[in-house]
Amino acid sequence: MKKLYINYIESFKGLSNEIWYIALISLVNRAGTMVIPFLSLYLTKNLDFSKDDAGWILAFFGIGSVIGGWLGGKLTDIFGFYKVMTFSLLTTGLCFIMLQYITSFWGLCIAILIIMSIADCFRPAIYVSIKAYTTTENQTRAIGLIRLAINAGMAIGPTVAGLIIVTQGYGLLFWIDGITCIIAIILFRYLVAPPKKEIAEKNTEEPILNKNFVYKDNTYWIFIGICFFMGMAFFQLIVTMPLYYEEIFDLNEFQIGLMWIINVGIIIILEMPLLNFLEKKFIPVTKHIMMACTLMCISFFILFQNFWIGILIVNMIIITFGEMLGFPFTNKFALNRAKKGIEGSYLALYAIAFSLSHIFSSKIGLSIVNEFGYQINWLVTGSYGLVGIILSYWLINRINNHL
Repeated sequence: MKKLYINYIESFKGLSNEIWYIALISLVNRAGTMVIPFLSLYLTKNLDFSKDDAGWILAFFGIGSVIGGWLGGKLTDIFGFYKVMTFSLLTTGLCFIMLQYITSFWGLCIAILIIMSIADCFRPAIYVSIKAYTTTENQTRAIGLIRLAINAGMAIGPTVAGLIIVTQGYGLLFWIDGITCIIAIILFRYLVAPPKKEIAEKNTEEPILNKNFVYKDNTYWIFIGICFFMGMAFFQLIVTMPLYYEEIFDLNEFQIGLMWIINVGIIIILEMPLLNFLEKKFIPVTKHIMMACTLMCISFFILFQNFWIGILIVNMIIITFGEMLGFPFTNKFALNRAKKGIEGSYLALYAIAFSLSHIFSSKIGLSIVNEFGYQINWLVTGSYGLVGIILSYWLINRINNHL
């Protein structure tokens, strides 16, 4: 037990103060985004939209993410990550407060599009900030720490949100979402000083790359495809799974929030030691990505049976291990592949891949459930993991051939 404790503490050593502060800010911000895991329930149960209409509204959530990811990358390359993160958090906080007053179909589509276009400018910027405040040796663990903070926030957020919904309704959540974004940006400005020379600034000694170089990097596009299909599988966890929990297993919002404790608890306890252990093994990042796709695939195929509630826990455990491998190591691959001076453009494509998967995962998933039922949707979702495995094998071969 003592050795396990020592290994756990060791996994946090060597990270800069700035990374710890960014992790704290991520914790505050994510704990406040209480309404996100319950959007599909909010739209169908509270506002009486059909599953198909809810799918379209959530698709605009994804479209806004695509715009925000692209815009955030461009703005980060021009202005630097610090200014982009500040603008995004402050404006998003104000927008979330206003969202509760919009209830029409097209009003919600447009409002969510605008909010996510602003909110997801944050993602390329924070990815680039990781590169600015880490070394190559501790980069994966820095990503893991920030993910741990985000997931700790997710443990607090949905659980408290479920209790608030049951007792107070949805309205209070929008205020909490907005206020915590504003608190997060105040903490960011107070605790994290901008680097003397941001990573987006060009080094005159370095050759100036074409700004569109990323679009010609064919190996990176294969990687983006993997991220897309990984996201197509993973986002079913927050789009169709809450409805599945309620309709098939009769869980309420509070019980659904408790289900997230399994995901978050595993990540908080195991992710950092796991990443620390794997970094010492010098296993190629691409092999971790392939394993993540395999676990995503398995986690949904096993849901094809729906007569035992325990299968929900098995599903959550497997997909959590896939998440712990998939997201830190895809992030590391993107950071290492990014060329100096256009990091924002590389990380924007990485963010956009998951945003696009959110669009298609939401719409396709809810439409399949509406027309064919949940079990067919799980077969389709598991197939996304199979495509990710095939693309991962292709990526490994290209990297081995130095392409």
